[in-house]
Amino acid sequence: MIPSLVVISISTLILTPAATATTLSSTFPSTRIAQQVFDGDNFLKYDGIRGPYVDRKSYGISRDPPPQCTVDQVVMVKRHGERYPASGEGPSIEVALKKVNSTVQSLESGKGDLDFLRGNWTYYVPSDCYEAETFTGPYAGLAEAYSHGQQYRARYAHLWTNNSSSSSAPLVLPLFAAEYQRIIDTARRFGEGFVGEENYSTQAAMNLVSESSSRGADSLTPSCHQDDSTARDKCNAYPYRLPQFDAAAERLNAQYKGLNLSWSDVVTLMTMAAYELNARSESKWIDVFTTDEWVSFSYIWDVNFYYCAGPGNKYIRAVGANYLSASLSLLQQGPSAAGSLFFNFAHDSNISPIIAALDIANPPQDLPTDRVAFDLQQHWRITDIIPMGGRLTIERLNCSAGSALGAAGIYVRLVLNEAVVPLRSCQDGPGYSCSLQRYAEFVQGLPVFADECAVPPDEPQHLDFWWNYTTSSKENWHRGERCNGLA
Repeated sequence: MIPSLVVISISTLILTPAATATTLSSTFPSTRIAQQVFDGDNFLKYDGIRGPYVDRKSYGISRDPPPQCTVDQVVMVKRHGERYPASGEGPSIEVALKKVNSTVQSLESGKGDLDFLRGNWTYYVPSDCYEAETFTGPYAGLAEAYSHGQQYRARYAHLWTNNSSSSSAPLVLPLFAAEYQRIIDTARRFGEGFVGEENYSTQAAMNLVSESSSRGADSLTPSCHQDDSTARDKCNAYPYRLPQFDAAAERLNAQYKGLNLSWSDVVTLMTMAAYELNARSESKWIDVFTTDEWVSFSYIWDVNFYYCAGPGNKYIRAVGANYLSASLSLLQQGPSAAGSLFFNFAHDSNISPIIAALDIANPPQDLPTDRVAFDLQQHWRITDIIPMGGRLTIERLNCSAGSALGAAGIYVRLVLNEAVVPLRSCQDGPGYSCSLQRYAEFVQGLPVFADECAVPPDEPQHLDFWWNYTTSSKENWHRGERCNGLA
């Protein structure tokens, strides 16, 4: 049992009032500062990005722009919100649950960690809802996306107000969503939160970006035609066997005669437990496993993304550079020429390559698969990079007054899951931002996606949809396959 691991409400810091010094932009509090650090007790940091959104741990840099600067342009890419398990995960979950239920229910009594199954616990996935956004409970994906839209409207309202060239013309917010239903649902709910549900039909325009590989570079989900076989083999080896999973199986099998769980059954049940919070306020399954076991579970997902869609694959930087190169063009053109707000929505595996290309979380060496590399995990921790609803927000700062922190001018700041994360090689501006000139030099030094990933010559060689979007509301309520009960 692990009562020390707690689930904290979305976007809530696990700090007492006296411990908020690291989040203050100016002065430390005069009251006693707490001497405990609670972030390590948050279950959402160990759920392998299967569970609800959680903020990235901050470096202490203020989320608000520096006093002499204003944000004049925003380019964001957001992962879809909290969802039910994937269709490929469903069968193994159902098999493992059947094994556990049949054994526990067949025994007359017990004093084990699974005794709650004799009560009213039921599996939480409605029929036909694998893959879909969740719509119940405090961590529901559709609610998270709506709340995020509201938060960004409050933060960037000045850009929305100034986005119209005519006071009589309705403002139209373009939304760019990879053409997958749960991603479209996330974009819609974010848009409704940003412009208001009553305005969504006239002030938002859903732009669907096909996930077909034939889109080439003009995509939110670009495909690389080159293969790093070493990385692919390690990617495909998931789940990785760590001794903590064997220990969990031994413990539960000892509590219930005839259970015969394998270490891979344990990983499956832990996966199911993490997903449960996306639809319910709590999961009794969390306490079935020890803190050590959850640490190992989190790590094997770090490893998986490192080799599947992260810096462990030698072609991934080029994939991420595709997005960064195009967004650099927006930043260089500026809001008057290009527009102020660019909100994009995609999958986790489309965002992690961008983080890898930025080199803001890459570990100094490859992650091993046979043990938890705690020193390396502090760099590449996937719950800090792309949790459900995770987002990378690039802000263009217009700084009007020069100081020892930098001359007046244009700077770029990266915000990952609401924490400011400076570039490793460039912090020459206010708030640890990077001057646009030096940021451009960094991005232009990245590999070219079309060349590195062998994009066929008859397919688009550059990302272009930000300059060719529709203002029509035709796709604002796009409906593909829907799960039972989802409105």
